[in-house]
Amino acid sequence: MRATPLAAPMGTPSRKKQLKLDDDLDTECPARKQARSGPQPRLPPCPLPLSPPPAPVRAPAVTTASRLGPYVLLEPEEGGRAYRALHCPTGTEYTCQVYPVCESLKVLEPYSRLPPHKHVARPVEVLAGPHHLYTVFPRPHGDMHSLVRRRRRLPEPEAARLFCQMAAAVAHCHQHGLVLRDLKLRRFVFADCERTKLVLENLEDACVLTGPDDSLWDKHACPAYVGPEILSSRASYSGRAADVWSLGVALFTMLAGHYPFQDSEPALLFGKIRRGTYALPRGLSAPARCLVRCLLRREPAERLTASGILLHPWLRENLTPSVPSRAHLWEADQVVPEGPGLEEVEAEEGEREVGLYG
Repeated sequence: MRATPLAAPMGTPSRKKQLKLDDDLDTECPARKQARSGPQPRLPPCPLPLSPPPAPVRAPAVTTASRLGPYVLLEPEEGGRAYRALHCPTGTEYTCQVYPVCESLKVLEPYSRLPPHKHVARPVEVLAGPHHLYTVFPRPHGDMHSLVRRRRRLPEPEAARLFCQMAAAVAHCHQHGLVLRDLKLRRFVFADCERTKLVLENLEDACVLTGPDDSLWDKHACPAYVGPEILSSRASYSGRAADVWSLGVALFTMLAGHYPFQDSEPALLFGKIRRGTYALPRGLSAPARCLVRCLLRREPAERLTASGILLHPWLRENLTPSVPSRAHLWEADQVVPEGPGLEEVEAEEGEREVGLYG
């Protein structure tokens, strides 16, 4: 297969997208997508399907070990869209995201809008074939979701250093007119083997704004991270504030080892999120509690902005550089703590992610 480099086109796609109930963190509520054309009182329920869900329509079929310019595509990763890719001249491994060529504008436009940032991953190469678009990214060294699931909860200094990088990536996107949507721990991956530098893995779900107004109408989020305003009957909601709520869920999970709102039944889960009541874990410092509460506020206008997060005292007092030893990292990855938490809720998910840490 031959492919030619493709420059990122300039344009503005529509901000309307489908509702995406991508609950890949709860094995009792499999992923399901439903369209939403207008405001409704609440999100539709997400019951267990009576039959296996059909294969995703957008997942392209790529022959294993097929040649793509200087790369060889190896086995597909979870979801069927990402592939391990080997750069033949250097032997370096990459991750290749494959899309139908008709989605080129939607995939590449966010990168043309956003200036480079050290905490936002960008494709090192973009190739176009007759039917598919290929974006090649540096191969990550695991993700935040897997780290929290293995470690159960992170010490405050380490959590602050990592969360600061997550907030910096979101703030950079917001400042340049991108709403990320579908934010979750899994989307932040480690760029180094010591697992101290985080990057946002891609801009796949980003919504490009056409002006200062960040109002969105289509419901698009992972249930565990969805904000209460998205579950309400409001006709629109602030995209930036919804991203900040998702960051609050991520921070709580890093500090507590479990989600602030949990339930195997979607209707009960959404009810807890609408009420916005959660219990902070014991032992947290007052500044850490303050930041979590500033993010997980039911009223979107009362939340901190992504840029404001970076000025919070808890982050500023915990940013002393400290690189854990390799021995500590190896031990942390091999020990799975007992008790309720992400391990039980996501047992099947954990088995599929073991390869990231091989």
